[in-house]
Amino acid sequence: MEQNLTRIFTLFGGLALFLYGMDALSHSLETAAGSRLKSLLAAVTGSPVRGVLAGAAVTAVLQSSSAVTVMVLGFVSAGLLTLRQAVPVIFGCNIGTTVTAQLLAFRLEDVRGLVLLAGLLLCFACAGRKGRAIGRAVFAFGLLFEGIADMGTAMEPLAQSPVFVHWLGRVRQHPWLGLLAGLGMTLTVQSSSATIALLQNFAARPGLDGSSLLGLAGALPVLLGDNIGTTITAVLASLSANRDAKRVAAAHAVFNLTGAAVFCAGLPLYVRLTAALSPKGPELAVIARQIANAHTLFNVMCTLVWLPLTPLMVRFVCRLVPDRAVR
Repeated sequence: MEQNLTRIFTLFGGLALFLYGMDALSHSLETAAGSRLKSLLAAVTGSPVRGVLAGAAVTAVLQSSSAVTVMVLGFVSAGLLTLRQAVPVIFGCNIGTTVTAQLLAFRLEDVRGLVLLAGLLLCFACAGRKGRAIGRAVFAFGLLFEGIADMGTAMEPLAQSPVFVHWLGRVRQHPWLGLLAGLGMTLTVQSSSATIALLQNFAARPGLDGSSLLGLAGALPVLLGDNIGTTITAVLASLSANRDAKRVAAAHAVFNLTGAAVFCAGLPLYVRLTAALSPKGPELAVIARQIANAHTLFNVMCTLVWLPLTPLMVRFVCRLVPDRAVR
């Protein structure tokens, strides 16, 4: 019983470190370059393609799609962006957020101490505000991997539990269970990056037979559930905003819901395409990168489909959130 409590505390302690690291990383990068990034977003008045690129770039730098989405909602509420300009930016945010998973797939847990030390030394060595912010960002990046290492330590005994392995077998056979698991986790912790990091770490653990606990086919439905769950942040942030901001949040939800539905329906093809676009090697060695690539593939393909249909998306969310209540 005491060992189980220790594992639970280690798991949630690692999750807390990861979430704190993500928040600190986002705030530090915003301090270092936030004003320019906000100006970039506010100046997006050109083509939808420019909106996608701006959204992807700002999200990749700030490492927080939630922060950029809320920023876009604020711009729409203030009249700095129109609904038609904001929707492609939201598409780009979904692409930009995949950078986190790609970085985490490098599995830098073994050098996390070096990253933490480098961040600390930068904080002490730099006199300027931006220099110290960069140092805090490097330190926060190290905290991400410290949190991942702690979560991995806590999850290790589960890999040898026959009951747990049997439950995971059901997730492989019934993708909708994985979809619900990913949705539930992201709704709980309010961070798709955290749940995807947890998924990458967990999938890379060997089961009783030495192969991945989940496998790529079992991990991808969980990933799709994560993508659905991440839309709740924008929905909650838009509750007190004006009607166009609510429509932007609705567009974010429609983007992820329709994509998840299509990709879940074509799951075998999704698995094969991800495997074909990922490095070859032992499953446990490459599955974290496969999950990161699947995350990028999902958001890029959904953007390629929806971008030419931006006017249709705008009309749809305007019907979904009408100008006045229908009696």
